[in-house]
Amino acid sequence: MRYLKGDTNNLKGLWLSSLAIIILSGCSDRCGLLDCDCPGDEAAILETEDLDFTGGMGGKGVPDPDTISLASVTAVTTNVSNKRSKPDIKMEPSAGRPMDYQVSVTVIEARQLVGLNMDPVVCVEIGDDKKYTQMKESTNCPYYNEYFVFDFHVPPDVLFDKILKTLFTSLPKNLLRSGTLVGSFKLDVGTVYSQPEHQFFHKWALLSDPDDITAGCKGYVKCDIAVVGKGDNIKTPHKSTETDEDDIEGNLLIPEGVPAERQWARYYVKVYKAEGLPKMNTSIMANVKKAFIGENKDLVDPYVQVLFAGQKGKTSIQKSSYEPIWNEQIIFTEMFPPLCKRMKVQIRDSDKVNDVALGTHFIDLRKIANDGDKGFLPTLGPAWVNMYGSTRSYTIMDEHQDLNEGLGEGVSFRARLLISLGVEILDTSSPEIMSSTEVQVEGVPKISESATGKVEEFFLFGAFLEATMIDRKIGDKPINFEVTIGNYGSEIDNVGKPSPSGGKKSGGDGDEEESELIHGSSDEEAGDDDNDLVSVSATPPMKPVITDRNYFHLPYFERKPCIYIKSRWQDQRRRLYNANIMDNIADKLEEGLNDVQEIIKTEKTYPERRLRGVLEDLSNGCSQFLTLANKDQNQPGRTKLDKERLKSCMRELESMGQQAKTIRTQVKKNTVRDKIKLVQNFLQKLRFLADDPQHSVPDIYIWMMSNNKRIAYARVPSKDILYSGVEEETGKDCGKVKTIFFKLPGKKGFGAAGWTVQAKTEIYLWLGLNRQRKDFLSGLPNGFEENKMLKGPGSQSAPPISLTYMMKQIFQLRGPFVPGSQPVAADRSGLSDPFARVFFSSHSQVTEVLNETLCPTWDQLMVFDNVELFGEVGELRDDPPIIVIEIYDQDTVGKAEFMGRTFAKPITKMADEHYGPPRFPPQLEYYQIYRGNCAAGELLAAFELLQIGPNGKADLPPIEGPTDIDRGPILPVPLGIRPVLSKYRIEVLFWGLRDLKRVNLAAVDRPRVDIECAGKGVQSSLIQNYKKNPNFSTLVKMFEVDLPENELLHPPLNIRVVDCRAFGRYTLVGNHAVTSLRKFIYRAADKNGNDWNVHGRHTHTHTHGLLRHDALQRSEGIPDNLPDEKGGKKKKRKKGGEEVEEEELDESMLDWWSKYFASIETLMEVYPKELENEFDYFEDWLHSFNLFRGKAGDDEDQNVADEDRIIGKFKGSLCMYKVPVADEIQREMGFDSNMGMFQNIPTNDPINILVRVYIIRATDLHPADINGKADPYIAIKLGKSDIKDKENYISKQLNPIFGKSFDIEATFPMDSTLTVSIYDWDLVGTDDLIGETKLDLENRYYTKHRATCGIPSKYSIHGYNVWRDPLKPTQVLAKLCKDGKLDGPHYGPGGRVKVANHVFFGPTEIEDENGLKKQTDEHLALTVLNHWEDIPRVGCKLIPEHVETRPLLNPDKPGIEQGRIEMWVDMFPKDMPAPGPAIDISPRKPKKFELRVIIWSTDEVILEDDDIFTGEKSSDIFVRGWLKGQQEDKQDTDVHYHSLTGEGLFNWRFIYPFDYLQAEEKIVLSKKESMFAWDETEYKIPARLNLQVWDADHFSADDFLGAIELDLNRFPRGAKTAKQCSINMILNEQDVPMVSIFKQRRIKGWWPFLARDENDELELTGKVEAELQLVTAEEAEKSPVGEGRNEPEPLEKPNRPDTAFLWFLMPFKAIKNLVCNQYFWLTIKLVVALLLVLILGLFIYSMPGYMVKKLLGA
Repeated sequence: MRYLKGDTNNLKGLWLSSLAIIILSGCSDRCGLLDCDCPGDEAAILETEDLDFTGGMGGKGVPDPDTISLASVTAVTTNVSNKRSKPDIKMEPSAGRPMDYQVSVTVIEARQLVGLNMDPVVCVEIGDDKKYTQMKESTNCPYYNEYFVFDFHVPPDVLFDKILKTLFTSLPKNLLRSGTLVGSFKLDVGTVYSQPEHQFFHKWALLSDPDDITAGCKGYVKCDIAVVGKGDNIKTPHKSTETDEDDIEGNLLIPEGVPAERQWARYYVKVYKAEGLPKMNTSIMANVKKAFIGENKDLVDPYVQVLFAGQKGKTSIQKSSYEPIWNEQIIFTEMFPPLCKRMKVQIRDSDKVNDVALGTHFIDLRKIANDGDKGFLPTLGPAWVNMYGSTRSYTIMDEHQDLNEGLGEGVSFRARLLISLGVEILDTSSPEIMSSTEVQVEGVPKISESATGKVEEFFLFGAFLEATMIDRKIGDKPINFEVTIGNYGSEIDNVGKPSPSGGKKSGGDGDEEESELIHGSSDEEAGDDDNDLVSVSATPPMKPVITDRNYFHLPYFERKPCIYIKSRWQDQRRRLYNANIMDNIADKLEEGLNDVQEIIKTEKTYPERRLRGVLEDLSNGCSQFLTLANKDQNQPGRTKLDKERLKSCMRELESMGQQAKTIRTQVKKNTVRDKIKLVQNFLQKLRFLADDPQHSVPDIYIWMMSNNKRIAYARVPSKDILYSGVEEETGKDCGKVKTIFFKLPGKKGFGAAGWTVQAKTEIYLWLGLNRQRKDFLSGLPNGFEENKMLKGPGSQSAPPISLTYMMKQIFQLRGPFVPGSQPVAADRSGLSDPFARVFFSSHSQVTEVLNETLCPTWDQLMVFDNVELFGEVGELRDDPPIIVIEIYDQDTVGKAEFMGRTFAKPITKMADEHYGPPRFPPQLEYYQIYRGNCAAGELLAAFELLQIGPNGKADLPPIEGPTDIDRGPILPVPLGIRPVLSKYRIEVLFWGLRDLKRVNLAAVDRPRVDIECAGKGVQSSLIQNYKKNPNFSTLVKMFEVDLPENELLHPPLNIRVVDCRAFGRYTLVGNHAVTSLRKFIYRAADKNGNDWNVHGRHTHTHTHGLLRHDALQRSEGIPDNLPDEKGGKKKKRKKGGEEVEEEELDESMLDWWSKYFASIETLMEVYPKELENEFDYFEDWLHSFNLFRGKAGDDEDQNVADEDRIIGKFKGSLCMYKVPVADEIQREMGFDSNMGMFQNIPTNDPINILVRVYIIRATDLHPADINGKADPYIAIKLGKSDIKDKENYISKQLNPIFGKSFDIEATFPMDSTLTVSIYDWDLVGTDDLIGETKLDLENRYYTKHRATCGIPSKYSIHGYNVWRDPLKPTQVLAKLCKDGKLDGPHYGPGGRVKVANHVFFGPTEIEDENGLKKQTDEHLALTVLNHWEDIPRVGCKLIPEHVETRPLLNPDKPGIEQGRIEMWVDMFPKDMPAPGPAIDISPRKPKKFELRVIIWSTDEVILEDDDIFTGEKSSDIFVRGWLKGQQEDKQDTDVHYHSLTGEGLFNWRFIYPFDYLQAEEKIVLSKKESMFAWDETEYKIPARLNLQVWDADHFSADDFLGAIELDLNRFPRGAKTAKQCSINMILNEQDVPMVSIFKQRRIKGWWPFLARDENDELELTGKVEAELQLVTAEEAEKSPVGEGRNEPEPLEKPNRPDTAFLWFLMPFKAIKNLVCNQYFWLTIKLVVALLLVLILGLFIYSMPGYMVKKLLGA
């Protein structure tokens, strides 16, 4: 019953020595016996009459209980293990604590962007951080391949709600205009984190335009997004060849289950009103105002703010109102389903300085919708949502403001808000739709009062039976408890007293209805006099009494204080009832599953029977839900969500019940583990369904007050204590006494402060309708009298204010402490002086202090006499109070330090029960110790509670301790509980110590290792000079010890390293506790055990395709550059099934990289993680134990602190077996009895090695420079060798290819850790470490997996695949057979070899460099080596030729990967023949090519211009072309003017030289990023040719007409004629034969030009006849050609028709066209205007003359 959490080395804990805590009276819910007869669900111990196992046995009666063996029954529905005696209580809040995260986004490329000839830029935005890619010119399918990293240190919820946005902007051609948004894509970070491996890899995000939702898809961007938290490691698929034939539609960036076609939708959030807002006062001025003017307004101006998918909507502000009414709706327009999981609704208080949040509620969209076939769109309410946050008392600086923002668990009720939410899918084609996604706010009609349900009066009753473990720090002022439900009971709000208007506070109804409700209750059972009932919400203050050094308790004794509160809420109990039924099913299921796992863990028999019982309970529970949940259908206030949720819950539970029945029939012994996984999915689903998104009654808060200051709180969900007449619907804690631990509010609870218990109370709570009140005391332990507040008439119905207990039970608690496991190190030395303190009820006792131990073993029985427990016998027997055990470290100075805590429940024996099997004496159990939220070890103990009957202690079973121990007053553990012991021999292999750091500033010089287990031990020999040789001279020592027969109870074994200094002083260096010895137990039956592999062999399940070459050829994924054996012609399979001949491959062309790129599972293994992970850390016989020193850190930095606490390693091994020794073991021990089980291990003398480190490349490095890049170089350190390859840094690369090997000479054991680091080169200042990885070379060297030099799949003596190992395969095989004492190898005729009765076949000829064939056995030997794991007894997988991928870590950012490095290490001993030269893995140099493109002609180009003179449509055509990434090298043809048919003749040649990497199919560019860049940056870009057709304009910008992009590796073969050339060549690529210019070398044909029309549809805009020719740089030098039509090899001038000057030849026709056709009306208007001007001119001209004549009368 041991829970080892994670790596045992990190497991801290306490081994408590025989903690026989036997407590008298009370009973545990579970017994630890194998065939125990407790039906654990009722927890009643089986009496004979209980034995009707109707659950799983078809109701057969069963005889005498002690003879029952459940083994004979098929399904067991009762608990078998003692799991329930271990309550799992976590003390410290984990929500709201900031953590480190890294979000990395790689923008690879974009396709199909809408828009012509754009210059796109991508902006990646997370929250407020933005990062931009570079601009790409003139393309709508840009290729970026840029990597961005965002670092965050925030709580998980905050990060997961952040919106990740990808914005595509097209930059304008001139600098004055701002860019236009092409499209955007957004999702929240939480969606990425919930993906498998926390990442999207190579997925296409669909871009849409937020300003125009009718526009549809605006393009696709291909990206990787990954979110890494501490300790997550991301697996990247091996990126060898990225095929560019990406299926966009099938690879969209959306989570599974989301449809590819997402639609636009409107989300309507209606906000009606709020109630119960806290009395805020955000300005001091308000108080001043009130003092002077006497104005007493509500001092809060609330508004509601809703955040969704990165958008924000606000309602209006309601001035000065504690009960604001808005009646408004906020409308969001967003895709559906949205990729954002939560909507955040906040009530905020408006203030001139800064607005503060009053409360926050998150709406989880997954909970209010269902995406199944019969699902429903998100809908909610109208319903009240309760908001929780900081305390309601107002302070100017609220220390818990974070809680109001929704971070962490709220500590008090803040307000409730009436909202509803609906979604409407938009039909974007309808004309009246608004196309923008702006948030809108508009009014909505008032909601009717009954819409949220009928208001009922609820009654809450609580009784405090005990308050203990009150932290002494609080001080001894009087303490009381205050209980609130909503605002009722809160002394600040004073809502406890209902007056006709006062009750309005949370009822929400008008005065008339309210008072009618109160006064009209006479017909209900409570009676009329109930109106005067005043709520009592706080217990009377009481001075605490000292329990011990750390804790107080309150002296309640017989008189238990009570509280009761009447409150009014809408009656929505059905929601809570359904949740309770599902929670009940889930609790039972979880308990059953824990039980099954416990059975498996403790290796009890028949786990499958218990699992069948669990499934049976589940299907019964589901059918029960179906009958109960459908009640109260017509209750007022049922919302659409209630109805839909009910339907979907019923469907889910029905199918779950069916599946449970089916699975039950399939459970077999061998399928138990798989089925448990399936059933765990059910459990998650049940928990998900049980959480109702619509609230009803708020949760109950209990505050502990000291001197009227709020100290600590506990929160009780209202549904857990809700009463119902139907048992299944009742809350799990309703009417029961519960142990409640109080905790500190908000951030105060983080860290060490949160480790202490603030108070432990036993509370009885009951919540129900006022009219159901008659039963509210029924669950209390019997034997009390009620004390009323008022005496006199009518007091019968009033609840009591306190209870006086007449009846009590006296018990004795016994608890044996036994050996404990490794605790948290508490002192600087890493040891501790622990003692345990046991609390039960108000009693506490302490064990003795053990000095300087790592694993305390107390072996002590603690007896608590005369424990008074109140309550009924049966109750105490079924559910005894919790025992708290705290472990402290005694310090000589100062107070004891807290090390951890665990909880337990005793097994109870009543006075009239028999003390004997199966329940007594109790079994020893492991209890997990927690410190904060972190496991801190385990405690081995047993607890029993024995009732003291009428005869006093005489009836109790005697305490029989071992007689030989005399320890004074300390009682040893009784014999019945002591485990049975056997004698074991433990052999220890002492190999050496490594990496010891300084201790107290002095270097360790003469260390020794002490091994101790259960009081016995052995010491190693002394290392005389650690610097010269850190290995031990004596290898094996052994000792004998008595250990329990039950392996699960074995104590830990301690490894302690001390440094022997001058004058006989010893200094402790570090220590390690081996918590589980099971893996070191020698099992002789295992015949496969190798001699030196003491612990059974490590088999590998990886079957890698490392077979002969013919198999390799069959595998399809091999690229074209792998040769056949003979280097002859090789066929490559095509998709279409046809085969194309390829040209002969030249063997000399191939290099190591050919093998690497072909390596995926064929020629060479590429491991996605560290090599040691695949091979069990190479600990097949030599183990490494980390030595710790110093105090363990806070759990926040647990992993970090552990790293810092490691002070070195002890290398060695253990082997244990029972004595006397069995014969087989005797035989195994063989010759050298000094070596014991460790026969045949090599000596540990120093040995010289040549280490050859090959570094291939690094990927996804963390950017180190401001520009988002890094300049990485390699640094290698081994022993005294320190290599920094600084001059060969790679400029501005996050994915550098190094391709280097380094030779280092080393001596084991001194130089055994190899550190490979990547640094960032800086021109000024020191270089920064990006990340490093450490390899333990020694374990690799000595492992039997032979990790010195990987074994290739094929043997050759020359060429790229040459054999690297100095030993040939035949020599390696002969040595392995000799070491393993195997018969063989025998080489036979016909290519066969026999090893240990296994026959292998293989080729027997080899070809040398000159092509001559020779006979050889090497191939045969290699075949055996590649299948060495098939050899019996000694076989294991030998390490193949490989590349390992290691994560790079940086000490400043612990636990978060900073990139990865691909590498491998070869090691060659110096005393063997020298190895050949290192393999050349230098990066391939790109090959220089020249692409010659001749544009012969165009046809059917669309005509853009209208001729001024002739009116005909025409275009002035020219063609532009460039290679992707080389936009600055774009070339244009000359212009074919005035084409009337779209035909253009050019005969023009473009020439593009480029460097090309054939293996990666990428063009390599080197250019400076900017004029200030220090050096050139290398880019790799896909080889794509862009051709565009343009219309030339003289006075305005040229018009873009169409474009085509040809991927030079795979583009459609050109059509023979212009007629055959169509748009389908591009749209239906799969039907067109594809060609590669790198294979065809020359191709001529017609290709279509395409552009998008107004509807974003692709249309044909022209055709081009072109000829593509690819020549190598050498060929280009031999036969040069000229650009355009220039020499050499000029092209002839095209014969263009003279349409350009047509108007010149036919002037009349041109004029007629101008006047009559084009400008007819304009001409008429001009003529009329001219006439008018003429008349006006004449008038003005003649006017003066006429005037004179008139005047002079002439």
